[in-house]
Amino acid sequence: MGKHTGSETVRGSAALELGSLRYAIGGRTLFEDLDLRLPVGESVAVMGPSGSGKSTLISCALGLVRPQGLVRVAGTDITAMRRRELARHRGAHTGVVFQFGELLPELTPVENVALAGLLAGASRNDAYGDAEKLLAELGVPGAERSTGTLSGGERQRTAVARALINKPALLLADEPTGALDDANRNSVADMLFQVPRRWECGLLVVTHDEQVAARADRVLHLVDGRLRTPAWPPARPRSTS
Repeated sequence: MGKHTGSETVRGSAALELGSLRYAIGGRTLFEDLDLRLPVGESVAVMGPSGSGKSTLISCALGLVRPQGLVRVAGTDITAMRRRELARHRGAHTGVVFQFGELLPELTPVENVALAGLLAGASRNDAYGDAEKLLAELGVPGAERSTGTLSGGERQRTAVARALINKPALLLADEPTGALDDANRNSVADMLFQVPRRWECGLLVVTHDEQVAARADRVLHLVDGRLRTPAWPPARPRSTS
């Protein structure tokens, strides 16, 4: 891939560190001394009931929510950053995949992915070249058609490519397969959990789906404000790729 704004990462270094995290809203405590270390090259899936704070955990890693405690992304504590500095750091070091992709449906997949690179300062040649390469590697058709005509699985693969174009140290995914049918869910999940090793980043996925979570290197449950290892993690599914 071409020149990018993200920093080079080393396998085993921390993509994300959360330390003694505390956060309460509306009289409810979501996090209480929550800790997590996610190394580059590894994946963690976080499970928990609705309202337990899974999506808020993603927001903390993005700097959209400011809890008490440590939130370190790619080696830098983001909790005290000002808005502009935080936006630059997020663009260079963090990629995000949402449940519904959040793509621009009137643009082609290449245009959607390249746009993220252009906004981060890449040249047009690099942005479009990297976008085409990523989409090919992730199995998205290269036809010049609008993203709105793609299948759900193809849209999510496009969303992953967009999240990866700036070579982030940290990839976040919030219910990334929640809107897909079973076939597309398994295909996208298989692809997503290969990303940390192929693209040298850390992957944090929040999901309610045990079969998706089982693909991660570690499965953690958000219980009473802390991340805990379940006594009986779900069986790892067979790959469909």
